[in-house]
Amino acid sequence: MVTEMKAHVLSTGVMETDLTWLLLKGGRTIRDRHHKNDPVVWGECPTHAVLIEHPEGRILWDTGVPRDWETRWEPTGFHDFFPVKEPIDGPGYLDTALASLELEPSDIDILVLSHLHFDHAANASLFNNGKTKIIANDKEIAGARAIQGYSAGAHIVSDYSDLTIEAVSGDVEILPGVSVIETPGHTWGTMSLRVDLPNEGTKIFTSDAVYLSDSWGPPAVGAAIVWDNLKWLESVEKLRAIALKTDAQVIFGHDAEQAKELRYAPDGYYS
Repeated sequence: MVTEMKAHVLSTGVMETDLTWLLLKGGRTIRDRHHKNDPVVWGECPTHAVLIEHPEGRILWDTGVPRDWETRWEPTGFHDFFPVKEPIDGPGYLDTALASLELEPSDIDILVLSHLHFDHAANASLFNNGKTKIIANDKEIAGARAIQGYSAGAHIVSDYSDLTIEAVSGDVEILPGVSVIETPGHTWGTMSLRVDLPNEGTKIFTSDAVYLSDSWGPPAVGAAIVWDNLKWLESVEKLRAIALKTDAQVIFGHDAEQAKELRYAPDGYYS
């Protein structure tokens, strides 16, 4: 029985990409992997999940990239723009990250999806087990469910089409000390995660509400993959206000430099 809340950061696959997708800065031109050195050199785009051990249950935030990314993403064309570094049969994905903590998907009580893009919800079907409650924002669900065909943008319908997803709206406490913050702009219903830890204070996991520390600013700097730029800017400033008020550590969605400093499972955690 867990008596004190802990947060484990899980490595769930590192993509490579032209960082223009994430930051409209520096005059970059978006290129696919066949032209990544001509002349723009790509950067790493890590993904992560967060496992929260809570006295009332285990919460998982996001699910990272899938092992079958090459074939699953090929119809969208994104397999050439976001190839994953990890071998498809090696470690570094969600299942091995959970296994490093001696857990499997059925051990998760609540899965919270920040949004339904292919690098955040791709492994959500692992939790379609009749036990794990799956949560996403109501506007994200409505937008994603309306997509016809295989995909639209970075939403791949098969990632979530068979799931029963419980909708939440606005800023909601999931369990005491664990809340979601509605931060639209990247998508219709992108959410960020706030964890108020007993010893180390507040951590805010932005997901794609803020990709990088360079996106955060101030001033905030936009990106190519944004549904509504004004809402995105409003969400960044909303998070900034919360972070200042709570003296929170802000952990960005895909920041390769910040990722080097995080405590990853199974070697470390936040408490």
